[in-house]
Amino acid sequence: MSTDDIPRTLVVIAHPDPGSLTHHVSERLGAALRPGEVEVADLHQEGFDPRFTPADRRAYHEGGGPPPDVVREQQRLDRATDLVLVFPVYWWSVPALLKGWIDRVFVSGWAFEYSPAAGVLPKLQRLTTHLLPVAGADAGAYERHGYETALRTQLTHGLVDYVGSRRGATAFVHDSEQLSSEATGTTVDRAVHTVAAAVRAPASHS
Repeated sequence: MSTDDIPRTLVVIAHPDPGSLTHHVSERLGAALRPGEVEVADLHQEGFDPRFTPADRRAYHEGGGPPPDVVREQQRLDRATDLVLVFPVYWWSVPALLKGWIDRVFVSGWAFEYSPAAGVLPKLQRLTTHLLPVAGADAGAYERHGYETALRTQLTHGLVDYVGSRRGATAFVHDSEQLSSEATGTTVDRAVHTVAAAVRAPASHS
């Protein structure tokens, strides 16, 4: 593998507690991906503002480029071959902080373009996106109620497919609040291994 072919992974975390299971999962993932290049975007620690501001709206309608904090996030993604979203599931969706990051960063002109003649033109074909949700409920509950399908529809179809990113791995850490730390550890190991293997797979960067 040449230097240009080495996976460069951006791991995005959305959780306010550095001692949380979400952070633990991201740390385990980072260790599993090395010696590959890994950049971590801890949105809470870095103080990312998830609010779609008047400046964002002006950039959307009038052009002229997005605000500097959005440009910084886009530059991080431009450097990456792989994106991994690591987040707790809140009300069967992503936390507001991560939703705001998506809203502000994956904007028209950078993530996609639209024209009446051609329709939507995705622009992020170079990127592979992986999902690592940390869920309180068990896998059975997600299957019975369709929660996993709903989350995949929101993110995999609604975001990843829309901007042209390749679909990577989705690996849930289910039943994250169980009493047995050993059982939780086994679930974390499995999810981290799944995502790390997908990042390292040559097919994901072809």
